Amino acid sequence: MIRIVTALALLLALGHEAAANPQSKAPRLKELVSVTSEVVRIGDLVENAGPAAGVPIFRAPDLGQTGSVPVQRIADALRPHDLADLDTDGLSEVIVTRLSRTITAKDVADRIARAVSGQFGFGDAQNIAVVVDRDIRVMHVEATATTDLMVTRMNADPRTGRFDIAFELPGSAMSRRLPLRFTGTAREMTQVATLTRSLRQGETIKGSDVTIDRRPKNEAGLDGMSPEQAIGMATRVAMRAGQAVRGNDLMKPLVVQRNEPVSILYEIPGIVLTVRGKAVEAGAVGDMINVLNVQSNRTVQATVTGPGRVSLTSATPLVAAAQPSESADQTAGITQ
Repeated sequence: MIRIVTALALLLALGHEAAANPQSKAPRLKELVSVTSEVVRIGDLVENAGPAAGVPIFRAPDLGQTGSVPVQRIADALRPHDLADLDTDGLSEVIVTRLSRTITAKDVADRIARAVSGQFGFGDAQNIAVVVDRDIRVMHVEATATTDLMVTRMNADPRTGRFDIAFELPGSAMSRRLPLRFTGTAREMTQVATLTRSLRQGETIKGSDVTIDRRPKNEAGLDGMSPEQAIGMATRVAMRAGQAVRGNDLMKPLVVQRNEPVSILYEIPGIVLTVRGKAVEAGAVGDMINVLNVQSNRTVQATVTGPGRVSLTSATPLVAAAQPSESADQTAGITQ
């Protein structure tokens, strides 16, 4: 009985020792490896590498790149470090990736927009469009360089939007070898209504005729319009597809044309009188235009109320009453 207890105690002690010392496990090769430094160490490639874990044995791939190492080459490199019993798990090669932080063309443009926003007359960064003079390829820096690009020098012309800006990246040795000086143009953009098709002069804008587009603010002008504002308006001049819609380009649609026959309505409490007339000038709803009363041959000012219709206010002389009553059946309708 004493011998059994002693054996159990010994087994438990060995188990605790193995748990406390994971390095006692057999070294095992990894299939996929990621590194951040310029060298690949034994501990990067091998689990349970023991004291040899920090020993560098290979040069790492370039930043952001991936390479492979044959298992036989790894085994040869490990032999001097007492890792001959390496468990390769049937692998023929190990894939090694060197991690990096990428800086893209969009990253650069966004950083330039933030640098110029609020300065030199530029607006918010989200409304600034940046065009860089040269193509920007993806740049790789150390994965540990997580700080923002820092402006070291900047010149910008608020009139033309031209800029010349240089950056540095604190904590990155690689960035010192990268071209971090950029020139180009920054423009403040705004959303405006643009035409989806060409329109003739006087044509009324429908919902399908306009869309939202981003345009430079100086091109859109101060009187740029939204689609909601443009729909239902008419063009003062012919406009082409893609053209930004401005307030000066539009007018209320004409519902009465010059020399067009119109009905003249005169209304006072209890009486509504309608006579025939002819528009002396064109007008939109709400416009005050000159109208010829063909019955009295006198010209009055009336307000356009709809297609072919105008109205007189009670303050306007009732010129229609100047004609003999026998023609009233042809020219007027009276209600009481």
